[in-house]
Amino acid sequence: MASFLDNAANWSLHSVPVAFLLCMLPHAYAIKTAGDKYDVNLPARTIELLSSDKTFDKVKLNRFRRAKAASANGFETLALYAGGIVAANAAGVATPTLNKLALSYLISRGLFNYIYVFLQDNKKFAPVRTLVWMMGIGIIFGLYISAGNAFSQA
Repeated sequence: MASFLDNAANWSLHSVPVAFLLCMLPHAYAIKTAGDKYDVNLPARTIELLSSDKTFDKVKLNRFRRAKAASANGFETLALYAGGIVAANAAGVATPTLNKLALSYLISRGLFNYIYVFLQDNKKFAPVRTLVWMMGIGIIFGLYISAGNAFSQA
């Protein structure tokens, strides 16, 4: 079986559903954290329910909030990423380049989620989260730049 970075197999399009799952992971964590207080009929109300519950752990409440924000942030960039993957594939960008950019993006999203949800109990990690987010956006730009370069050389 070819590795993700192997020249023979283009795994970049497969990375789009994985990126979607990385957006869903913090959301699933938030649901688990809220437990039976998660309002499936009106999910946006859950934060109100958790905030008004004086027995609900404040660290868990803040992680719930950050997990929901991390999920939303992922979905905000998902279309831009998917478009970049499609553009780079359509332009004929070299498979190793596509695979490296795709894997790098997935790693950046995983790191972003982890830093945002778990490490930001310490606010000093906020700048690190921002740097990792910027790295992910830079990778997306790299996809479009690679596509543009490939189209201009064709």
